[in-house]
Amino acid sequence: MPDLFAEKLLDWYDNHGRHNLPWHHDRNAYRVWVSEIMLQQTQVATVIPYFEAFMASFPDVQALASAPEDAVLSHWSGLGYYARARNLHKAAKQIVEAYDGEFPQDQEALESLTGIGRSTAAAILAQAFGKRAAILDGNVKRVLARYHAVPGWPGQSAVLKQLWQHAETHTPNHRVRDYTQGIMDLGAMVCTRSKPKCDSCPLNSGCVAYAESQTHLYPGSKPKKQKPEKTTWMLIFEDTEGRILLERRPPSGIWGGLWSLPELDPAYGAEELQEACEKELGLVCSDPELISGFRHTFSHYHLHIQPARLPVSGNTRIADSESQRWLHRDEALTLGLPAPIRSLLTEPEQSALL
Repeated sequence: MPDLFAEKLLDWYDNHGRHNLPWHHDRNAYRVWVSEIMLQQTQVATVIPYFEAFMASFPDVQALASAPEDAVLSHWSGLGYYARARNLHKAAKQIVEAYDGEFPQDQEALESLTGIGRSTAAAILAQAFGKRAAILDGNVKRVLARYHAVPGWPGQSAVLKQLWQHAETHTPNHRVRDYTQGIMDLGAMVCTRSKPKCDSCPLNSGCVAYAESQTHLYPGSKPKKQKPEKTTWMLIFEDTEGRILLERRPPSGIWGGLWSLPELDPAYGAEELQEACEKELGLVCSDPELISGFRHTFSHYHLHIQPARLPVSGNTRIADSESQRWLHRDEALTLGLPAPIRSLLTEPEQSALL
């Protein structure tokens, strides 16, 4: 029997798929690449305004490669998973330096670039160059896991290997650009994580999970671990000129390379903040004003943030450097800031606790 998977999917895509996304216009490898990186772990509706703003500032790979990292991170603020932005910036420089600004049209060469894995490389080849290449993003994993009733969590290597085999088998030799967009659309619009619209799915006649009424079992869930809880003071130091002290975080790790507020060990009590700031940071401050705390969740843990505003009456140690800057709020907001820090700086009049 011929494999009708691709034909049915393409017929569905022609009538129901998404044909007018921003990266479909003036399509080239650069626009496809940026969209693919932004779409990792992020929904299309969220990505669209970020993509459009990013393209307005960095219209091609040369512009991105020559941009300051702070400018790139600033455009990413709120999208999360900031390593994606840093890797995008590094890869742009690699493309300019090693390939004269032209994207390689080879899977292995694309995968050698920072932040580009097997599926992203394949999406660039298929979407930008029309080359046959199998993709396997989160939406595609879900479609194939259900269609073939592949048990287990796709993060496990044995499960992933099976899904890649199915992805390779179903990818057609023709209309590969439409096929790759179509299978992503099907996963996002029909074969959804919860309450899939199986009755309107073009592949339901061959879907094992649907036939067995077990779509809820596929793909298997990631084994759950309890996320640890952490707490920190985040300090809004404001000097006599109305400037805020920001610190650049280390290049790797949470919020890597972004600018954030200084932090202090939560072991210090509120009544100890003034003394701790002078001892730990060399800053002489007036009485602290505590701002309502909140919790921010990362992929590996929950962080309880307790902000405090401290007017600085003397500065014994801190001067502008590569890792620390005194900036007015409007200047600070042009930098790459984590979303919670941006909110703290744009909404300074939160209700105080003291």
